[in-house]
Amino acid sequence: MADIFTVQSMIALLTLTILEIVLGVDNIIFLAIVTQDVPKDQQGMVRRLGLGLALIGRIGMVLGLSWLLGLDAELFSLLGHGFSAKDVILLAGGLFLTYKAVTEIFKTTELQDDDEAENPAKASKGTMAAIVLQIMIVDMVFAIDSVLTAVGLTQQYVLIIIAMTIAIGAMMFFATPLADFIHEHPSLKVLALAFLVLVGVLLIADGFGEEIDRNYVYFAILFSLGVEALNFRRQANLAKLKAAEKAANA
Repeated sequence: MADIFTVQSMIALLTLTILEIVLGVDNIIFLAIVTQDVPKDQQGMVRRLGLGLALIGRIGMVLGLSWLLGLDAELFSLLGHGFSAKDVILLAGGLFLTYKAVTEIFKTTELQDDDEAENPAKASKGTMAAIVLQIMIVDMVFAIDSVLTAVGLTQQYVLIIIAMTIAIGAMMFFATPLADFIHEHPSLKVLALAFLVLVGVLLIADGFGEEIDRNYVYFAILFSLGVEALNFRRQANLAKLKAAEKAANA
């Protein structure tokens, strides 16, 4: 236990924490979007509960490392490609994430979100239990590679668990303001959902054994966010200009 408080361990903890937070960006976006169907006063509780259960699941994955590594064992072969339990999980997670994101894009572009906002009973049809389960399952799908990466960096499981706890805490803290910001800017919501579609495709590709460098996806998203930031600036300047013209004509 004393080894945890060495300089080397503290550097490892910082590295692991940053890794978990960076890899959790897609998870925060999914969390922010999937909980928008929950009544406003219950969203925070649903997010905390889902992430809390997800943290327990992640810790279980770390402590059951032999089980996690066993997921790479081939289960069956199809069309000349061998599939392991990990591949099946990634495929299922990728298909679900893609379906969920595409469905939300349809609802947003067809203005079905506005209809649900006017009808709270309709908006709360998705039960909280189902949404909590979605958060937990998707988080654990995302966590498979991050847990294996963390274990590759250090064998001190206590450090990994502390880093995961900090990362989950950061998700809980940022989920609500991010969800509110996305909800207030529909164009940004569509961009976030497009990002989730890309992540879903990446998971599907991983399930088929085709690894795609995620840096390409992250670069595309950052570029798109930069363009969106310019649009926000233009809209803000346009609003100021109209306000000045109105004041001058008054």
